[in-house]
Amino acid sequence: MLLLRYLLWAIILCSTAGVSAARAAENPNHPSSSIAYVGGYTDGESKGIYAFRFNSQTGGMVPLGLAVKTPNPSFLALHPSGKYLYAVGYTGPGTGPRIGIISAFAVDPASSKLTLINQQSSGGGGPVRITIDNAGTHVLVANYGTGNVSVLPVEADGRLDSATALEQHTGWGPNESRQAGPHAHSFVLDAANRFAFACDLGIDKVMIYKFDAAGGTLARHGSVGLAPGSGPRHLAFSPDGNFAYVVSEMLSTLTVLGYNPAAGKLTEIQTLSTLPPGWKGTSKAAEVHVHPSGKFVYASNRGDDSIATYRTAPDGKLSLIGLTPCGGKTPRFFTLDSTGAWLLCAHQDSGTVTVFQIDQKTGLPKQVGGPVKVASPTCIVLRPEAAQ
Repeated sequence: MLLLRYLLWAIILCSTAGVSAARAAENPNHPSSSIAYVGGYTDGESKGIYAFRFNSQTGGMVPLGLAVKTPNPSFLALHPSGKYLYAVGYTGPGTGPRIGIISAFAVDPASSKLTLINQQSSGGGGPVRITIDNAGTHVLVANYGTGNVSVLPVEADGRLDSATALEQHTGWGPNESRQAGPHAHSFVLDAANRFAFACDLGIDKVMIYKFDAAGGTLARHGSVGLAPGSGPRHLAFSPDGNFAYVVSEMLSTLTVLGYNPAAGKLTEIQTLSTLPPGWKGTSKAAEVHVHPSGKFVYASNRGDDSIATYRTAPDGKLSLIGLTPCGGKTPRFFTLDSTGAWLLCAHQDSGTVTVFQIDQKTGLPKQVGGPVKVASPTCIVLRPEAAQ
């Protein structure tokens, strides 16, 4: 009997070691922790950007305090080198003109603190999202308030120069209260850094530009229209670059677009609801991300307060797997870690961040631990601590 017990223990230990070894083999250089920088609005308790240590083994988050005091850093982007972080913001009273600014910060890898390098005009009002090109030489900005997009060069020391490109959108949509004019909501690049795509909520279009990485300039290349009144918000590409997924805020939909990278052309394939069947309440879709494996796509709902999980097919089409309660109120933003093992969700109205572990077979997120308090969070970026 004693011998049998020893044999069983040996089997368990070997199995556990095998699983750990397999995970290590999949990502031998993946750090065990990252610094999570959380930005949001500073109209209330928040003072700027906050830092947390995120444990990628357990999903735990340890608060490290205020990384830097700065006004309304509602969206953040990390430089490819990990040395610099960029944030949108605006000056002026909450009811007055919102003059857009982009701030460049140097990252202290030892303390996780941020130090302001410089600031530049965003080229418009109410900037909402920024993207850094793959080379780390330009920042692309979407200005919601004025409905335009801009490009700002990044110098070798991380500082920003004034805009080298500024493109104004025109038009309107059928929703008079939300679409009286253009409202650029995001501006992202394809993998080749050749074309840039601006989702404009006010005119129900994804505007397409040729991007010149050498000069930081833009040239109009076309557009693709989505359903009237849908309000396209954010766009994410599949890992292979053959498909783009657009989440539309006002109709709470997710649209699959086929992408021709040589021609810079998008073609609609499918549109689905992000909400439960029969939903009757008020809800606005917010964020979209694609799993690193390309097998799953995620979208968040503000109102239903859920994360919708979809499975992808070879032709890019999606099928809904399930909707998971997001663990807070108003999931304005969420992000995945680089391995696709974790999903971190920021809840603007409940003032919390919740961590989910993603089942790699089903794609469904499962909440790990309780919510972490942080005032008015609207964006999260992860910086691996190994990045020096």
